[in-house]
Amino acid sequence: MENLRIMSVFGTRPEAIKMCPLVQELAGREGVESLCCVTAQHREMLDGVLEVFGVRPDWDLDIMTPRQTLATITSKCLTGMDGAIEALRPDLILVHGDTTTTFAGALSAFYHQVPVGHVEAGLRTYDKYAPYPEEMNRVLVSNLADLHFCPTASNRENLIREGHTENLFLTGNTVIDALKTTVREDYRFAAEELNRLPYGEKKILLVTCHRRENYGEPMKNIMLALRQIAEEDRDVELVYPVHLSPVVREAVDRYLRGAPRVHLTDPLPPGEMHNLMARCDLVLTDSGGLQEEAPALGKPVLVLRRETERPEAVAAGTVKLAGVVQDDIVTMAQRLIRDREAYRRMARAVNPYGDGQACRRIADAILWHFGRGDRPEDYCP
Repeated sequence: MENLRIMSVFGTRPEAIKMCPLVQELAGREGVESLCCVTAQHREMLDGVLEVFGVRPDWDLDIMTPRQTLATITSKCLTGMDGAIEALRPDLILVHGDTTTTFAGALSAFYHQVPVGHVEAGLRTYDKYAPYPEEMNRVLVSNLADLHFCPTASNRENLIREGHTENLFLTGNTVIDALKTTVREDYRFAAEELNRLPYGEKKILLVTCHRRENYGEPMKNIMLALRQIAEEDRDVELVYPVHLSPVVREAVDRYLRGAPRVHLTDPLPPGEMHNLMARCDLVLTDSGGLQEEAPALGKPVLVLRRETERPEAVAAGTVKLAGVVQDDIVTMAQRLIRDREAYRRMARAVNPYGDGQACRRIADAILWHFGRGDRPEDYCP
């Protein structure tokens, strides 16, 4: 019996963090050839993740250009994927989540009549412009996918309501698998500034902010809120690994640089980010992945967006929507900084996103689909 050729396609740092453990899981399976194609939609930030996990791509489209648009990313991915699919001849293509790479990878697989497996399927806000372009990307991929790997039961229910009723697998989220690899008690950061932070003595706030729908006035409000928090709470230290987007960097330089007790760094590789998250007290973010990662480490999350496609965390109490209004962000952050009981309730809430076995379940589901094993059990939080 020939090996199954399973090709994982991703292009951004968050995708890589969640897909590299799956690439490794598939590589360890008998009868499977685990292939990896990267688009490098985010070149610099992607490469650091690949290095941490020891994943070497079999195909690299290297599409990134300065100030690239959604149209250029999509068109370059589509044309580049032609060569990858023709050369590597996959039996199944795996895409992750909701990036432009995800949509283009799934569409290219469809053009070549190769089945698609969608990792992190079924997330929805039901607002096609929030998050933008992610919401429409994942809706379109659901219509192209043959296998749907859902992190939570509500994700699966979303797909069923939309008429996707076959090959739905409840797996948990692969990001929890990644954390098991990267977080260590004896970890030392590459930057001495991070080693010298007063962990346990002051409140350490970890911040990320980069989403396109926050460009403009929302991002200005977020930056001003962060500055106000740092200025008004002397026992707070704020750490912000700044995204490489020129738009984000311009906003940070204009509104936040030079603020007291604010530490601005370049983007951190996953090992650094995960260990910083494990040592911080509170996370403020517009990222999707951090809404899943931080609760697994017992860290409350304030989401710097108007809505979230991860309502399970809100329902569980590990995440609260802070929005993009300066006063609202400041009020919610200061309550968690100053109110020990409010903080304790969020920190001790149960994370709904996984048990670290998502990659095993996905690999088992793929083998079952091709008649080479049993169907995996559903994840049950």
